[in-house]
Amino acid sequence: MKESIYNYVEKIKTGSGVTIGYQVMKDYHYFSKRYLKHVVVRATDKPYDGASGAIDIDSFGWLIHDVLCREGTFEDGSMCTNWQASKVLSDILKSEGRWFRGRSWLVATWLFGGGKARENGMY
Repeated sequence: MKESIYNYVEKIKTGSGVTIGYQVMKDYHYFSKRYLKHVVVRATDKPYDGASGAIDIDSFGWLIHDVLCREGTFEDGSMCTNWQASKVLSDILKSEGRWFRGRSWLVATWLFGGGKARENGMY
């Protein structure tokens, strides 16, 4: 059975019940086979926004992407570019069988997202 992201995060909602973010409740570790790098999502007081502008799905992809864009580095301290963050997201989605999202979110996050990863360069 597939592990659910909702075992690791809790939704942050407005008074009217609209989800505005996610609070990480326990750590999650991911290893990118493409880049041979670790990414660690840590329980934190700083909420994550989820799949900005898209439907939040039960996938670790958007959360790992959020960490890479917020930090701009992999766990070992090496720089992560916007392209790398988007490719990691795409790799996770494709591994979950989400081929269309893997491709479309790669392009969307690379063109319009990135945070600190974008500051490190587009490629």
